[in-house]
Amino acid sequence: MSFELNLNPGELTLSDLRNIFRHKTTIVVDDSRWGIVEKSRQRVIDTIDSGETVYGINTGFGRLAQTTIDRDQLGTLQRNLVLSHATGVGENLCENTARLMTVMKIGSLMRGFSGIRREVIELMINMINAGMVPAIPSQGSVGASGDLAPLAHMSMPLIGEGEVIWGGEVMASRDALTKAGLAPIELAAKEGLALMNGTQTSTALALKGLFEAEVNFNAAVTAGAMSTEASLSARSPHVHEIHMVRGQPGQIEAARMYRELLTDSEINQSHSDCAKVQDPYCLRCQPQVMGAILDQMRYATTTLVTEANGVTDNPLVFNEEVGVISGGNFHAEPVAMAADNLAIAIAEIGALSERRVAMLIDAAMSQLPPFLVKDAGLNSGFMIAHVTAAALASENKSHAHPASVDSLPTSANQEDHVSMATYAGRRLGTMNENVRNIVAIELLCAAQGISLRRPLKSNEQLEHFHSEIRNVAAEWDQDRYFKPDIDAVRELIEADVFGDRIGAYLEG
Repeated sequence: MSFELNLNPGELTLSDLRNIFRHKTTIVVDDSRWGIVEKSRQRVIDTIDSGETVYGINTGFGRLAQTTIDRDQLGTLQRNLVLSHATGVGENLCENTARLMTVMKIGSLMRGFSGIRREVIELMINMINAGMVPAIPSQGSVGASGDLAPLAHMSMPLIGEGEVIWGGEVMASRDALTKAGLAPIELAAKEGLALMNGTQTSTALALKGLFEAEVNFNAAVTAGAMSTEASLSARSPHVHEIHMVRGQPGQIEAARMYRELLTDSEINQSHSDCAKVQDPYCLRCQPQVMGAILDQMRYATTTLVTEANGVTDNPLVFNEEVGVISGGNFHAEPVAMAADNLAIAIAEIGALSERRVAMLIDAAMSQLPPFLVKDAGLNSGFMIAHVTAAALASENKSHAHPASVDSLPTSANQEDHVSMATYAGRRLGTMNENVRNIVAIELLCAAQGISLRRPLKSNEQLEHFHSEIRNVAAEWDQDRYFKPDIDAVRELIEADVFGDRIGAYLEG
């Protein structure tokens, strides 16, 4: 599947960003959009012609900003800047993330405040349209002064250096450009800095974390509903009036999701005269916890979509009256804090799910056979699957420590407060992977619980999800090799088969 993006700079939606991340993208630009880019470039030329000394145009960088560069060396300055800043290490960012950050950079440059030539942007667009993305190492940025190292690696192919990912293979940029019928360019004044300054890497990583969290949230709500059913727990905690009197919007929305999933069933009717007064918090407080998670995800969405459309390089080129101004839009603190909030939200999805696993395997709590297996003792059932879920939930507690409160000065103390936004976004991938496995284990437990209630059936929706699980993981009647079942259900989560409940709310 491919996605055609009619690029309107500054107007990317969450849906656009999600599609760019998930699919090969073709960018279409209306010719009328180029006028502001060309005007911005002309203002850079006029500044050089005036003899004025302006940071980033005819000076060195960072603590070298007091060094003036001769006009005939301005192109060399920009090339040297890209080469010297391409210091990234570690595994390459995935192709989807590299594509998303490149398209966001294109959109930012096309806002007309960066002073870059049209042909530079057109080469970036042609590479994306050819299915080619830069090979970008994942480590080496502190999130200020922009994502310098990763964005330098993004820029390297434009000058025929570095590597790209094309057709699923990593290859030398110059060779790939030649095969695609494209040619590298020579950078001119201001262009290397315009390409390299910005928050596109940290924003792309945080958006990746958000998109993966959406899918995990969907699966976790379904898992929670199935666990409620399997454990003969009450539906009353989801009654609309409870949540309206508190007024928290995410909680109200989450309760609605559970009500839609927990319609009446034979299993529910079987305990209509139950003497149990209250269920444990992992069931009773699902709307409150998942609702708070939903609110944090919505906050992060607003921040990240705003950042994806923003102009975050430096200096910025305004009209003749305002001039070329050096500022600090490259500082990624908004992204870092949004990613930190996402980290807490992601950790809590897994923490609540793990508690439901613990509840289901406890015969005293769930009213199901110990460890969800007949002949417990001879069979261990889901005992150690819970241990795995607990281990992953505990790992996520460490990963959820806020990155934005850390700062290590760089550039000889010129850049003395940094955001750590790139790490803040990058660690979300590990956290989401942990949550996928935790929720996969819960779905297996909940499906087993429902199977153990037979011949009673659940409602139509939950029976559908039960069947999806049973298609890849048989009922557990005796111990067998467990890992393939976890892997198979995790793949169902990744395919988002458990219902899209969250997208419209975040868009709103």
